[in-house]
This record gives sequence, structure tokens and C-alpha cells, in this order.
Amino acid sequence: MPPCMPCPMPCPMPCPITRVPTVRIAATAALVVMSVAFGAPYVSVVALKPIAAEMGGTVVGSVRHPFPTQDFSAFLLKAQASGAQVIGLANAGNDTINAIKQAAEFGVTPKQKLAGLLMFISDIHTLGLKATQGMYLTTGFYWDYNDQTRAWSKRFFEQRKRMPTMVQAGDYSAVYHYLKAVKDSGTDDTMTVMAKMKATPVNDFFAKNGRIRADGRMVHDMYLAQVKKPGDSKYAWDYYKILQVIPGDQAFMPLSQSKCPLVKQR
Repeated sequence: MPPCMPCPMPCPMPCPITRVPTVRIAATAALVVMSVAFGAPYVSVVALKPIAAEMGGTVVGSVRHPFPTQDFSAFLLKAQASGAQVIGLANAGNDTINAIKQAAEFGVTPKQKLAGLLMFISDIHTLGLKATQGMYLTTGFYWDYNDQTRAWSKRFFEQRKRMPTMVQAGDYSAVYHYLKAVKDSGTDDTMTVMAKMKATPVNDFFAKNGRIRADGRMVHDMYLAQVKKPGDSKYAWDYYKILQVIPGDQAFMPLSQSKCPLVKQR
């Protein structure tokens, strides 16, 4: 998802650079990237080296794989040979799941840690804690973070029989924010409602003091999480240990770097 694409709803997703926990948790990192336009300008050695340097780390290399891919052996072994402390998986869905499974099979983990650049709690649930333990990821929402997230997630679970991902929680929050703006504005006129949405902070179960920028990006805190070991999980869906809260102004691409047409018109 391009970070500068104008959209009628505030986007709850982090920009690609935010999705790279590798540069926050290790001195050295390598990337396994799917060969599509998935954040291509942002998830690369060239783009990430200066960010890593600011945090005292180094991106030592990357390897691209076709989309989709069943056999990750060559790509994982190349990343392993780099000696990087953490291997960032810049892919999603079945590719991420296959890469994690094969990393364990080939002995890449647990010696080297994996970091999912776009991982959801549903992926962790599918793979299980044995396969994913120790992994790092960034997320905009975790169901078990506080009383408010737990209360909303319980309602979600009653309907869907699974805990929500950050996208599902973010979509609910975005729609609620929109409907509230329509009610408060007394109209559904697009420009009027959007102005109201941007003027109103987002304070709900999903975000605290979130704000919608000129480019439509909803800026809010993100969380650096690590997947728990099986023995540390005390109840169903108890999967994450939150290591760090990343403030919104650090978590998202600065507005000054946005290429969004909405910003250029200002």
C-alpha cells in the first residue's frame, strides 16, 4: 500500500518504513523481499541504511524472491550467510508463513531472529507459537494491551471466534470516526466531513490522540512486539510481549517527505 495514496478514509496501516522493526532491535539486519512493488522504494538496503544508522544499526544486504514462492531455501540461506542478527521478511500472507516454517526447518532460527514487516496476529495463530516464538513485529493494535482493547476485542471475538488484527480494529475505528464526523457536522458532504475528521483527534480503543494529516494518514502510536514462547503464553491468543511504544511522530513517514498530491496542492 503506497503511503502517499489519497483515500477517503484515514489509513490505520503503518508506512513501509515503520514496518521494519529490524533496525530497532539489532545491530545488523538482512532483508528477504518479495519481488513486487510492495513498498519497493522504502523496503530496500538503500532506503533503510540511513534509518538503521540513526539507530546505531546496519542493513548488511537483501535478497528478492518471486511472488508467490513455495521454496525459500536459497533466499533464507543467503540471508543466513550474511551473519545478520535479524532477518526481516518483507512479504506477506502465505509467503511469510512459508518463509517462517522453512527458517525453522533449515536451522536459520532460533540462532538468528526473524522480524515480520507485515505480520498479523492471525498469522501467528495459524503458525503457532512453537514456530514463531521470538519473532519481532510492529503492530498498531494488540487486543490484550489494556482494558479498552480487551473489551472491544471480546465483542469482536463473540462475533468472529478469533481475535482481531490491527487492520480489522483500525477499520472499525476509521468507520466510527467517519460516522461521528457526519453526525457532528450534520451533513455527509465529503469536504465538510473530512475537515471535521482532520480537526478531531482519534481517541478510542484503537488510538489515543491520533490525528489525520493533510495526506490522509492517521498518525498514532505503534508497538514493537515479540512473539512469546509457548511456555509464557497463559491463555488463548496470549501471543505478544510489547517491548516498546513507538510514538506516532516517529512511527510514520514525515509529512515533509510525502509525495501525496493532496500535500503538493497546499
